[in-house]
Amino acid sequence: MKKNTIASVIVTALLFVLAAVTIIPFIWMLVSSFAPNSEIVKLTGGVFPTPSTIDNYINIQDKFNFLRLFANSLFVASLKTLLIIYISAVFGYVFSKLHFRGRNLLFGMVLATMMLPWAVTIIPQYDMMVQFGWLDTYRALIIPGLVSGFGVFLFRQSIGGISDEIIEAARLDGASDWRIFHQVVLPMSRNSIAALAIFTFLWNWEDYLWPFLMITDDDKQLLSVGLKMFSGQYGTDYGGLFAATSVAIIPVVIVYMCFQKQFIAGIATGSGK
Repeated sequence: MKKNTIASVIVTALLFVLAAVTIIPFIWMLVSSFAPNSEIVKLTGGVFPTPSTIDNYINIQDKFNFLRLFANSLFVASLKTLLIIYISAVFGYVFSKLHFRGRNLLFGMVLATMMLPWAVTIIPQYDMMVQFGWLDTYRALIIPGLVSGFGVFLFRQSIGGISDEIIEAARLDGASDWRIFHQVVLPMSRNSIAALAIFTFLWNWEDYLWPFLMITDDDKQLLSVGLKMFSGQYGTDYGGLFAATSVAIIPVVIVYMCFQKQFIAGIATGSGK
C-alpha cells in the first residue's frame, strides 16, 4: 500500500508539472493580451500588466478584416470536419463489415498514406490545383483532404467492434446497407465521431501553409494566415496578436467542450479493449 501511494504521488506530481508547462504559456498570452506593447516587451514586470487595457481587443478589426477571416475559417473548418467524418465513417463501415476481394489490400493502401509526411505531397497537390483552376477557391482547401487515413482507420476499428449479429438482424428486417449505416452504425459510433471531430477541426482551424499557398485574395483568406498581419517591417504588435489569438482559440475550446464526454468515453473504451 505504501509503495502504491508513493507511486501515485509521483505520477500526480509529474502530471501536474506537465499540465503547468502546457497551460502557463496560454495564461501568459491571455494576460498579455490586456497589456500595451511597452509592457509586453519588458524583460522585468509582474504577472499582471500595469496598466491593463482592452484596446488590443477593440483595435483587432483595424489591423485586418478579422471578422471576415474568422467567418472564413469557421466555414472551411466546420464543413471540412463534417465531410471528413461522414466519408471516414462510410469507408470504415465498408472496410469492417463488407467482404469483397482486395479489401485488405485497399485498406493497407489507405494506411500507407498515413506514413507519408504531408510536406511530400505539397508540390503534387499544388500542381493539381493549378491544372484544375482551383487556386484562390475554397475547393482547393476542402476537397484535397477529404479522405483521411486516420479517420478511416479510427472508424474501421470502432465499427469493427459492433456485433455482426446486429447488422444481420437489420438485414433480416429488410434494411439495406445504406439504411443500416445511417440508422444503426452511425448512432453507435458517437465516440469515434466526437474524437475525429475534435482532431479534424483543430487541424484545419490551425492550418497555415496550405491556405497560404492556395489563397491570395485577402477577403477569402483564413484567420491562421491573417494573424501574420500583426507582424510588420519594423516590429510586431504583440498585444493585438495575443488578443486575436485568444479570440481565435474560442471555437476550438467550444468544440472540445461539446464533445469531451464522448471523447473521453471513446478513450476509455479503447483502453478497455
